[in-house]
Amino acid sequence: MIRKPAVAGLFYEVDPDSLNEQIEWCFKSQIGPGKVPKKIGNKRNITGVIAPHAGYIYSGPVAAHSYYKIAEDGFPETFVILSPNHTGLGSGVSAMTEGAWETPLGNVEIDEEFAQNLVRNTSIMDSDPSAHMQEHSAEVQIPFLQYLKNKYLEKDFKIVPVCMWMQDIETAMEVGISIQKTAEDLGRDVVVIASTDFTHYKPQDIAHDGDMQVIDAITSMDENLMMARVSALDVTMCGYGPVAATMVASKLRGADRCEFEKYATSGDATEDYNSVVGYASLVFFK
Repeated sequence: MIRKPAVAGLFYEVDPDSLNEQIEWCFKSQIGPGKVPKKIGNKRNITGVIAPHAGYIYSGPVAAHSYYKIAEDGFPETFVILSPNHTGLGSGVSAMTEGAWETPLGNVEIDEEFAQNLVRNTSIMDSDPSAHMQEHSAEVQIPFLQYLKNKYLEKDFKIVPVCMWMQDIETAMEVGISIQKTAEDLGRDVVVIASTDFTHYKPQDIAHDGDMQVIDAITSMDENLMMARVSALDVTMCGYGPVAATMVASKLRGADRCEFEKYATSGDATEDYNSVVGYASLVFFK
């Protein structure tokens, strides 16, 4: 099964050369890291990252901060990509367990062994590709990884896409625990990517204030506090479940700190600050 791109030409460029140029623009942007990574490191201290998933012209430079850190740290064997479910298709927690994902930069294989064991290790996750067919939030992460791999690496990486419609704390904790158990059972080196945007369609000052309080909870490594603030402050964050699951998995894998890399909003691209979407990059280290 080849999962075809759903938002190429909409969220990012469909032509491979133009897409490579667009990703380089994200890295070089003033909102981005300001430069393209020069190599792939071999430290492997990153356990998870948080990256946004809007169109690249809006959130790509913020996402580039997470991918710059991954490049500095080194590639794992497998990236587990946790995304919210915007379409309502599929089951409550849906993994895609076989095949590959296609983007304009080529195909990336699913880590079928990891994905199938992950589903077996939790009763709340199903193998359900229908949840992924039109979902953009995992798809937009993959070209960043392919760009870095194609530029610097000979060895391929694999992915495990998981789409979460159920995002309560109990579900998130079970997903996070299951990721760690599967990685440990298989001896697999993984990085978890939580795909999320933060506040949606509120004035810049309100979005910023609420988002920064949620980000403070994330950097405190407290998923329960993060969930409480999302609810209490009415932060319309679409991927709080994936973030909580990433925090749980990262801590179980030895992460003891979270670095806040960058925050920006759609207003920084459009100059319309009356109704913005918030974007943030954060990285978990052991």
